[in-house]
Amino acid sequence: MWLVGVWCSVVALATILVTRWIQKWRNPSCSSNEGVLPPGSMGFPLIGETIQLLIPSRSLDLHPFIKNRVQRYGPIFRTSVVGRPVVMSTDPKFNHYVITEEGKSVELWYLDTFSKMLPIYGVGSIQKYIRNIALSHFGVESIRERLLPQVEQIVQKTLRSWSTQKSVELKHATSSMLFDFTLKQMFGYDSENSPEKLSDKFANFVHGLMSLPLNIPGTTYHKCHKDQKEVLSMMRGIVKERLASPDKHRGDFLDHAIQDMKTENFLTEDFIVQLMFGILFGTFEPISAVLVLTLKLLSDHPLIVEELTAEHEAILRNRHNPDSSLSWDEYKSMTFTLNVINEVLRLGNVAPGLLRRVTKDIKFNGYIIPAGWDIVLVTPALQLNPETFKDPIAFNPSRWKGLDSYTISKNFMPFGGGIRQCAGADYSRAFVATFLHILVSKYRWTKIKGGNIVRKPILDFEGGLEIEVSEKNK
Repeated sequence: MWLVGVWCSVVALATILVTRWIQKWRNPSCSSNEGVLPPGSMGFPLIGETIQLLIPSRSLDLHPFIKNRVQRYGPIFRTSVVGRPVVMSTDPKFNHYVITEEGKSVELWYLDTFSKMLPIYGVGSIQKYIRNIALSHFGVESIRERLLPQVEQIVQKTLRSWSTQKSVELKHATSSMLFDFTLKQMFGYDSENSPEKLSDKFANFVHGLMSLPLNIPGTTYHKCHKDQKEVLSMMRGIVKERLASPDKHRGDFLDHAIQDMKTENFLTEDFIVQLMFGILFGTFEPISAVLVLTLKLLSDHPLIVEELTAEHEAILRNRHNPDSSLSWDEYKSMTFTLNVINEVLRLGNVAPGLLRRVTKDIKFNGYIIPAGWDIVLVTPALQLNPETFKDPIAFNPSRWKGLDSYTISKNFMPFGGGIRQCAGADYSRAFVATFLHILVSKYRWTKIKGGNIVRKPILDFEGGLEIEVSEKNK
C-alpha cells in the first residue's frame, strides 16, 4: 500500500512540475519593470509554433502565419520557432529602428539550422572584408567592366541548349546555370568536365535547410548535411591545389582571397572555403527563384511580355553592330525591364524576412524585447502594404513609374537593409535583366505545366515549372 502512496506522490509532483514548466514556457517573464513582452503565443513546449510556420501557403500574399497573428495581436508579436523565443514585426518604424541598432543592441542571426550549416563570420572588420571582396568580383564595377558579356554568353549558351530540348524544368535548369557560372567566377569551375553534377547536390542542400533538423539517415536534413559535405570537400580540394601552386595567377575570387591571406590573419583555408560556399548560397537560390517567378508571371500576362519585347527589340535596332555584346549603357536603358524585376522582387519576397538576435534589452512603444531573444523583421509586409502599393498582389510593373525614391527606400527591401544590404543586389538584377533581354528578343517560350506557388515559408514552386523554348527565327 505504501508503494502505491509513493507512486501517487511521484506522479503528483511530476504533474505539478510539468504544469509549471508549461505555464512558464507559455508565459515567459520579463525582468524589466519598464515594459511588457509583446503579445502572442509561444505554442507547444520545445517546438513552439514551428509547425504552423512551415504549413505551406499557396499565395503570393503574406503567409497566413504572419497575417493571422498581426490581426490578432498587432504588428509586433511574440512566438517561438524551433524552441527559440522570437519577436516578429511588421511595424515599419520598429523594423527601421532594429536595422539601425546592429552592433549596438542586436546582431545578425540565422535559424539554428542555418547557423550550423552556414557559419557566420560577418562581424566588424571581417564583415567589411567579406562585403568588399564580394563587391570586387560581383559589384557594379565588375559587372560593367567584365561580368555583363560573360553573363550574356552563359545565358545564350543555356537558352540555345534549352531550345533543343522537348521541355525544361525551369527551377532545376536555372539553378544549374547559376551554380556553374558563379563557381566559374570564383575558381574557374568547369561543369562540363566535372565528374559529378554538384549543382544537384547544392540544390538538395538548399532544399533541406528548412526541414526539421533531425540528422538521422533517411531524413531530408541528413541528406542536406551529406550533400553539403561533398560540395565543401570539392571546394577544399580546389583551395589546397591553389595553395600548393602560389605562382600561378588566374585573377579570380580565390586568387584574391589567397593573396589576402598575407595581410588578413582571420583568413584561413577553412574560412575561404566557407566564404565561397556562403556567397554561392547567396546567389544560387534567390536569383533562380526570381527567374522562375518572373517567367511564371510573364506567362500569365502576355501584354507585359509585348511591352518587354518592344523595349529589347528597340535596343537591338539601335545598335550599330547587331552582333555586338550587350553594353552597360544598354543595360541601364532597360527602364521597363528593371520595373518588371522590381515588381517580381516585391511580390516574390524570396526570404521571409530579416533575422536579428537581441544582445541588449530593447525598449519600444512600451514593449521590452529581452537580450537573448530573436527578432524577425517581416519585410514582405512592407512590400505588400496596400497603402503603399495599390492592389498589392497584382503583378503590375507600371506601378513603379509613379513611385518616388523615398517611398521605394522605405518600403522596398528585397536585398535587406542597413549595413547588411546584400552585396549581390546589382549582380542579381543584371543577371535577370540579361536573361530577359536574350529570352524575349531571340526566343519564344510556352508554359507546359506547373508554376504553382507555395511558401513554406520560403518561396517555392510545387511541381516546378516546365516550359518549352524555341528560337524566333526558326
